[in-house]
Amino acid sequence: MAEKKIKITLVKSTIGAVPKHKKIAESMGLRKLNKSIIVPDNAASRGQIQQIQHLVKVEEV
Repeated sequence: MAEKKIKITLVKSTIGAVPKHKKIAESMGLRKLNKSIIVPDNAASRGQIQQIQHLVKVEEV
């Protein structure tokens, strides 16, 4: 059975964001605006997305 994946795109700049949110975005690999990454759909990924949901766009792949 294939694992579900999620595509996350940084759509809002982290300039002026809470330092914790900047670190979360950078640790996920989102360093530039409109940069996209594909991550597995699990509890850890969902928790990170929930913290920075105002900065990113999420799509199912």
